[in-house]
Amino acid sequence: MSQIEAVKEKLRVVRVLKLLKKTYTYEELSKMTGLPITVLNRYVRGKVLPSTKRAKELLQVLAPYVNVEEEVKKRIKFDEHGLFDNMSILSDTALMTLIAENIASRYLSKDIDKVLTAATDGIPLAVHIANELNIDIIYAKKKKEVGIEKFYEVNYIPSASGSVSTLYLPHWALKRGEKVLIVDDVIRSGETQKALIELCKQAGAKPVGMFFLISVGDNIEKLKEEYNIDVDVLIQL
Repeated sequence: MSQIEAVKEKLRVVRVLKLLKKTYTYEELSKMTGLPITVLNRYVRGKVLPSTKRAKELLQVLAPYVNVEEEVKKRIKFDEHGLFDNMSILSDTALMTLIAENIASRYLSKDIDKVLTAATDGIPLAVHIANELNIDIIYAKKKKEVGIEKFYEVNYIPSASGSVSTLYLPHWALKRGEKVLIVDDVIRSGETQKALIELCKQAGAKPVGMFFLISVGDNIEKLKEEYNIDVDVLIQL
């Protein structure tokens, strides 16, 4: 194991402990791990990192208690209109990093050049995944930025909307031949994601995969069939 891989493994332990600390007490974590509360507290607070050997042991011991999918599910809260807020998911950096690590591992062999999303809610997830893949993130906006001369642009009709929206992406953001992973927090009708694919086509880039945190409806299979690319989703509602 390289030094970088060893450090990543140690940091993963810290993220796992931080996530579990929101559900379990230090006393319970101490029983799980066999470590003193004071040691666990230092790990969670980032005061010290576990040794390489201990990090590996802790990941094995804690693995049965970590279920990222269930963690996301229990944070989805619906109101009386059937709408939900996912801010508690997107704002949890430990949880988002664990999700990103998992998704990035699936695409390491595909030599992705850019992670693409639409502003604004998809940005936190896209940033975490791009960071794990060690590549740049780019995002399309609904307004043209001052100071940018050329844009790729696509018109589309969002779900439950009677008006036409437009996504704009600067010409410099994508180059011909680049491989793109499209990421978003939620997919409903799929129209926004289709617009992102169209932006890739305009730039001559190649979308090779899509990942969504939450899917509402049955659009995942439709996207797979229509575009013949990998489409992954963490939670299907």
